[in-house]
Amino acid sequence: MSQIEFNFQLEDIDDIAESILSNINSKTLLFYGEMGSGKTTLITALLKSLKSNDIASSPTFSIVNEYHIPEDKIYHFDFYRIETLEEAYQFGVEDYLYSGHWLFIEWPQLIEPILEDTANTISLSINEDNSRKLTLEIN
Repeated sequence: MSQIEFNFQLEDIDDIAESILSNINSKTLLFYGEMGSGKTTLITALLKSLKSNDIASSPTFSIVNEYHIPEDKIYHFDFYRIETLEEAYQFGVEDYLYSGHWLFIEWPQLIEPILEDTANTISLSINEDNSRKLTLEIN
């Protein structure tokens, strides 16, 4: 496993998205970070870098949003409101996980036991000057 760290201002997020995409080795990205740390904003930048015309919105209530990119699609999950792994199974999470499409997963802690080891991890935090620190772990 390797790790890359970035410190950036939000206006540089498109460049950060490009850097992430040039370094990852999986179509599954797990997003960790406090509420307001910029996970959905980063996902919007990743969509743009992947040539999607969609704009990310947090699927907190719908649990999953689908976005289209040329030749593929992205499933964007937010498991913040899911309380048990059984709830994830009930809405068919396994069908998505094994679909072969891109998976962007916010708050993945609950479903970690059923995720493949090949997922790349993105951890976001807010620095004192309101810039962001991003740690990318590549398996």
